[in-house]
Amino acid sequence: MNGGWFEPSVPRVLAHRGLALEVPENTLAAFEAAVRAGARYLETDIHPSAEGAAVLAHDPTLRRVAGRSESVSDLSLDELRSVDLGGGHGFGTLDELLHAFPEARLNIDVKTDAAVAPTIEAVRRAGAADRVLLTAFSDARRRRLAVAVPDSVTSAGRTSVLRAVVASRTRNAAAMRRGVAGARALQIPERVGRLRVLSPALLETAHAAGLEVHIWTVNDEAEMRRLLALGVDGLVTDRADLALRIVAET
Repeated sequence: MNGGWFEPSVPRVLAHRGLALEVPENTLAAFEAAVRAGARYLETDIHPSAEGAAVLAHDPTLRRVAGRSESVSDLSLDELRSVDLGGGHGFGTLDELLHAFPEARLNIDVKTDAAVAPTIEAVRRAGAADRVLLTAFSDARRRRLAVAVPDSVTSAGRTSVLRAVVASRTRNAAAMRRGVAGARALQIPERVGRLRVLSPALLETAHAAGLEVHIWTVNDEAEMRRLLALGVDGLVTDRADLALRIVAET
């Protein structure tokens, strides 16, 4: 694939854990549904299995998705595959996702330090560095990923996002660029509690610094339209089908 992760024009629709309207989230079936709907960007999360496979899973435990108390990292891959997440669908791996959808770009949230090495190994095995964005709430973890997979791109971790917000208050693009330390995107909620993260000043400064701004998790049609009109570069959404239609109309 030529051009890498940022090759298509904005705005981008990132299918958050696939499209889980009729199948469970973060399963290969959910990602297949997103691709069928037209998604070019698939967002997923990684936890390691007991033997160190990169497993598609948002939560550290099975409680929410399967009503069980075990942690993902306590079970082998075979055991995880046997867990019924709904409709007979089990856990999948990053290797499977990368190979199943070779034209898709992936946004990969690496949830723990123990998930770093399995993620790196899966991306390298697939030769997929130029079509993945690697991210983590931890900036230290995000930097480890960036160094290990230099042809990938990354989005800012929590501390870097805070630095970006501070820099936006004076519209200081150079300070924002320094603050994100090589990241290419800010992937943020519109607000956290009373703190408004997204603002016209942040968008303006991020764009001046050469950064894209993606907002999560946006599922309401009116909110999608408002954010696109404001000029955000991407929507992270559980409703990729709806967001893709709205983008096509704008």
